[in-house]
Amino acid sequence: MQIPFDNTYAKLPPQMFTAQLPTPVKAPQMIATNADLAKLLGIDPALLETPNAAQVFAGNHIPDGASPLAQVYAGHQFGNWNPQLGDGRAVLLGEVVGTDGIRRDIQLKGSGPTPYSRRGDGRAWLGPVMREYLVSEAMHALGVPTTRALAAVTTGERVYREQVLPGAVITRVAQSHIRVGTFQYFASRGDLAALQALTDHVIARHYPTAKGPIDLLDQVIARYAALIAKWMGLGFIHGVMNTDNVSIAGETIDYGPCAFMDDFHPDSVFSAIDQYGRYAYANQPGIGAWNMAQFATALIPLMNDREAAITDFTAAVHQMPAIYEAEWLKVFGAKLGIADPIAEDHALITDLLDLMAEDGADFTNTFATLASPQARDQFINRDAFDAWAARWQQRRSDDAAQIMAQTNPQIIPRNHLIEAVITAGLDGNDAPFHALLAAVTAPYAPLSAATAPYARAPSKSEQVTQTFCGT
Repeated sequence: MQIPFDNTYAKLPPQMFTAQLPTPVKAPQMIATNADLAKLLGIDPALLETPNAAQVFAGNHIPDGASPLAQVYAGHQFGNWNPQLGDGRAVLLGEVVGTDGIRRDIQLKGSGPTPYSRRGDGRAWLGPVMREYLVSEAMHALGVPTTRALAAVTTGERVYREQVLPGAVITRVAQSHIRVGTFQYFASRGDLAALQALTDHVIARHYPTAKGPIDLLDQVIARYAALIAKWMGLGFIHGVMNTDNVSIAGETIDYGPCAFMDDFHPDSVFSAIDQYGRYAYANQPGIGAWNMAQFATALIPLMNDREAAITDFTAAVHQMPAIYEAEWLKVFGAKLGIADPIAEDHALITDLLDLMAEDGADFTNTFATLASPQARDQFINRDAFDAWAARWQQRRSDDAAQIMAQTNPQIIPRNHLIEAVITAGLDGNDAPFHALLAAVTAPYAPLSAATAPYARAPSKSEQVTQTFCGT
């Protein structure tokens, strides 16, 4: 398979990674490929259909020009410092410059052990691969910056967790896989040469207008605040906002215990490992600011006047709540069909969210039906909703219906739908996966007889209340 690699990370100081080949698998079989993404990467989509494609995407065959490696990083995990993490089950094949001029990584996830596997087997099983493929492609279709899925294969081998499960590998594409934790790794070791090289690389690759660390911090904060606002506007809960899961490029990365809410409750937590709700829906903006504080701390060693830098960087981090608030207002203003929301609209938005929380209204369907009489059906206290709607009518833009249709999805990858797809996949049936993929990658399309079932909120017995890391 011809992939137009143009690698730069592999040319950075060697302490940033370990050269690492994927571990070959027994009998790879294709689950899905992404022709549109292949075109964007400059890869002939016809090559995805060749017998050799499964060998490439399983890691059995390394394409010419690849420089396989595993990246090292550190991170705060649920607030606790871990001085060394890294790609424990992923191998970066290399980078390509797409037809849009943007450089992207191509990474195999689930491709076997690396020096950073921490006694793990480096493998993934089918469920998390299907989940990440569906959710990452849905997020892209929803307009959220995200890693994407180029391909998924089964391996013909079994992996051992609480039970024996079929193995799989996903090919993940990102603007880069550099994380806040990558900066933390070198800062914590006092490796200023590597930290400077990493900073220069990130500025050149992602933030070419940044003139140094403080500009870099400001621009990363702006992207991260906008990203979290988009999550909030979709009822999305990342589930594991550790600093090693924070992309420096401002993309959503690492879809382990993620979830989209059904009934709206601000304190919703789905991740089975988040026992104290650190990463609950309502906590995501605050955790985002905390993560940026860790990024700022990692950059300070590069500054000649560190005392002045602490003052400047602290001020930058303290600006994040205001930046986030402005982004949140834009997101939710559009969801209400308000073209140019103002500060006073904050109360209108939060009053609706309060009503939704009180009545357990379905997050997605409330907004999807808001311009229709069916919106009242989401509420128990319909008089309260009617009173709110009368206020809302005074603020709707003339083109509200068009704005809302482009902002409020009809379909999201709901937890119970994903679990049904995984169950079918474990029985060897990939058809439900492909049907759901088609539905979630056209989230704003009018519902049809075929897609309407995917928009239905789950019954209480169907609701999935816990999600698990993709190990």
